[in-house]
Amino acid sequence: MNAKKDDTVNEPDLEYSNHSYADYLTWNMEEVVELIRGKIYKKAAAAPKRIHQKVSVELSYRLAGFLKGKKCEVYSAPFDVRFPKRSTEDSKIHDVVQPDICVICDTKKLDERGCIGAPDLIVEILSPGNSKVELKHKFTLYESNGVREYWIIHPETQDLLIYSLVDGKYVPSKLFTSGDVVESTVLIGFTLDLEEFFGDIE
Repeated sequence: MNAKKDDTVNEPDLEYSNHSYADYLTWNMEEVVELIRGKIYKKAAAAPKRIHQKVSVELSYRLAGFLKGKKCEVYSAPFDVRFPKRSTEDSKIHDVVQPDICVICDTKKLDERGCIGAPDLIVEILSPGNSKVELKHKFTLYESNGVREYWIIHPETQDLLIYSLVDGKYVPSKLFTSGDVVESTVLIGFTLDLEEFFGDIE
């Protein structure tokens, strides 16, 4: 990962682990990066596979249709989600991620730069280059910050795992596969027939 050479842009020290959102805003990176506990994490080095993009577009479309006329809003990457701890000042925020898809029902959390605070639902679509981040670092980040529902979709194997927040801890669902109909506990009434869903994007 290299920053483009530009005298007006800071090149981050990758060994330094206390970067803030204020730092993040100054970077002109050639790759998409996220901050977790002040440490830089690269998204997949190459562009996601086409199936990743098709899953993202189709699910975003279905969520947007379901939410039309409702107070919740859906956003897809690139879209910054900031998790403040004790202060909302840019220099005091050390967790900034770009989920593949997120749904925010408290519109007070939205500003011109994205979302500040926990979305109600986050969907991560796995790729070979980013599964470790999604499964380990983001799990802890989302759980500790109160993301109510966290979906992990694996496009290659066409399965889905849902973590639901119960008393501050994530409780996993069974592994949903073709033939299962998934129902959100956060977006009441939203369902996803996996066989039909993946059939539509092949």
